Amino acid sequence: MGQKLRLLRTDNWQLTTGYTFVELLIVTTILVILASAVMPLARVTSQRQHEAELRRSLREVRTAIDKFKDGVDQGLIATTQLQPGSEGYPPDLDTLVEGVPAANDASGRKLKFLRRVPPDPMTNDTDWGLRAYQDEPDSTSWGGKNVFDVYSKSSGVALDGTKYRDW
Repeated sequence: MGQKLRLLRTDNWQLTTGYTFVELLIVTTILVILASAVMPLARVTSQRQHEAELRRSLREVRTAIDKFKDGVDQGLIATTQLQPGSEGYPPDLDTLVEGVPAANDASGRKLKFLRRVPPDPMTNDTDWGLRAYQDEPDSTSWGGKNVFDVYSKSSGVALDGTKYRDW
């Protein structure tokens, strides 16, 4: 009789340590439901981060353009460094990185406005859309005389429904 009792305990112990197929199916279903709720949230969070980076990059380049224009207006940049009809704006974005010689400075010191052209986070490229002072405000082709404004070349739409190229 002692042996039978031991067998029952062993059988009983084996039944309580495993999961049934139904329990595994229920747990898997719950995990799939939770994952399907988290994925769109992760996608939106990623898009928000890209949009914030786009705003920072646009602000950085536009501030550099404004500082170049202020330097021209204040006489810090010689007018001999400007192209005729440029209205005091840089000829391209590379000029903001490479710098221009300071006015009335024989030492050869250059005024630089950007460390590098920041990449557009939406296109992962440093090729920004450019507008000249003479271009229309909604122009998508650059006149080539100067750089008055930059915009993203992405055709995507932001979370608020606006197009990135309109920022």
